[in-house]
Amino acid sequence: MIPRAILPLFCAAALTLAAVPSSARVGVVVGFAPPAPVVEAVPAPPAPGYVWQPGYWSWNGVQYVWVPGVYVAPPYAHAVWVPGSWVLHGGGWVWGPGHWRHWRR
Repeated sequence: MIPRAILPLFCAAALTLAAVPSSARVGVVVGFAPPAPVVEAVPAPPAPGYVWQPGYWSWNGVQYVWVPGVYVAPPYAHAVWVPGSWVLHGGGWVWGPGHWRHWRR
């Protein structure tokens, strides 16, 4: 039996997790543009070969929140990080996530 005080938290968690698959398929549409990007000081890489993934604005369902940049190890040789971006589409702003691609000459 779940105590009464925990029941609202349990229900909120269940609804949040239940909404993830549908929002992942459809995407998030926000009615107003994200703020200007935050200017980040890019530190030295932790090791040779690491790639900087710049920070970006994410939508948490209520407001935009800044996700700071981070260094990551590329998943394969000659991988190039293509940052994500917010794109105006059909009267709302839609997030196109970042991805890796092969470097081309």
